[in-house]
Amino acid sequence: MAVHKVLGIETEFGILHRNDGESNPVAASSMIINAYVNGFLERRVGWDFEDEHPGVDARGFNEFDALAPEIETHLVNAVLTNGARYYVDHAHPELSTPECTDALQCTTYDRAAEEILIRSMEKANELLPPGEELIIHKNNSDGKGNSYGCHENYLVDRAVPFGRIVQQVMPFFISRQVFCGSGKIGSEAPGLTHADVPFQITQRADFFEEEVGLETTLKRPIVNTRDEPHADSKKYRRLHVIVGDANMSELQTYLKLGTTAIVLAMIDDDMAPSDCVFETPVHTLRQISYDIDLAMVHRLLNGQKVSALDVQWAYYAAAEKWADRHGFEVVGGETIGKDLMTRWNDVLVALESDPDSLVDSIDWIAKRRLYEGYRSRHNLDWSDPKLAALDLQYHDLRPDKGLARRIGLKRMTVDSEVEVAVDSPPPSTRAYFRGRCLERYPDEIVAANWDSMVFDVGTDPLRRVPMLEPLRGTAAHVANLLDECDNAAELLRRLGT
Repeated sequence: MAVHKVLGIETEFGILHRNDGESNPVAASSMIINAYVNGFLERRVGWDFEDEHPGVDARGFNEFDALAPEIETHLVNAVLTNGARYYVDHAHPELSTPECTDALQCTTYDRAAEEILIRSMEKANELLPPGEELIIHKNNSDGKGNSYGCHENYLVDRAVPFGRIVQQVMPFFISRQVFCGSGKIGSEAPGLTHADVPFQITQRADFFEEEVGLETTLKRPIVNTRDEPHADSKKYRRLHVIVGDANMSELQTYLKLGTTAIVLAMIDDDMAPSDCVFETPVHTLRQISYDIDLAMVHRLLNGQKVSALDVQWAYYAAAEKWADRHGFEVVGGETIGKDLMTRWNDVLVALESDPDSLVDSIDWIAKRRLYEGYRSRHNLDWSDPKLAALDLQYHDLRPDKGLARRIGLKRMTVDSEVEVAVDSPPPSTRAYFRGRCLERYPDEIVAANWDSMVFDVGTDPLRRVPMLEPLRGTAAHVANLLDECDNAAELLRRLGT
């Protein structure tokens, strides 16, 4: 039986310091996060890097030229009361949601992350000289050959051979972009011009060069091999997914997370398709992104030629059989699972018959309609800088400027629940314990990370509380205990008994 698909999403946001002569994105990112921490949190609690091992490879080896991500311990890094991590990663503000138990919950926390960035931006701009402004974009490319990620994370069974995960999830990743892509003007792949690729489905396909590998910033792989479970390593692994876009559409985020969780549960249970392997995965990833009419077919290793939609239908059919046998408990329950299957089916049907009917649901389709109308009215070529500016404005998080918020995209979240998620952790994972402790005992916590917290209760040594089970430390487990303990010393004493 598959393990529960505990999941989360980490987003690197684009940042622009307008009218600043030095234009230092690291300093700007630090300013954004510090503004939020100082303005909204009682006390900053930093990240504990004790258990960070990004260089461990799931294949059991590192290639000679593979570079693990650098751990930047000197940059701003804070843990929030909703259980999230908010930090500077390279030259971007990044927010990792708390661990969630289903796609809808995670979509709510992803939307809360946007709200946190908006509040950070507003606070930071109050501190800047007149005429300067910090602007945040939820996108994946600066248009100058640089890409930044929106990464997903899923709990999977350690007993499942990693090679099987690679073989069976890669075709899904390559083809899912037809309903996961956020769309982009032009291409940043070497040698291609606007004449070759005027518009494409995804912002990330141009930047992937390998099928499988450890790196995340150079030679990006379709399947990342980082083996850093942030949980009991004897039972679990964490699949770190770097091949997705940051979506403005809540429905896309929900589908991206939910369908991937279902597919990974199928792989855990050995019920995923094994005959959809593309002959040239990296090339096919890009070709699907450039094929906005969804008309191309691609060669599989078995010689068959299929479209991206054909592959998605194969996974959908397998998911129906898997659900009939196992149900949806490990992806959040029957209500969430059946809703995901219905929406997955509806989107695939619409992409086959009438893609424009998804103009209120899918970023790349909404963008294409918007840009084609703008081009027609103003008689513009796809290479016109006005279109590039429009593309950026779609992802602008300023409430009065961003286009995505103003074109009527369907909502999956509820404003009141998003407001709660800004400050409070999900009740159904260990994030509840992390967030509530930060809320109740901020002065007695030295640091925190995904699978432990370090307390200082006034006696030596410091006390580390491990949290190796993602589904322990929930409201059901510890809410009453936390309510009853007035300080961390009492909490630790009670936990010890």
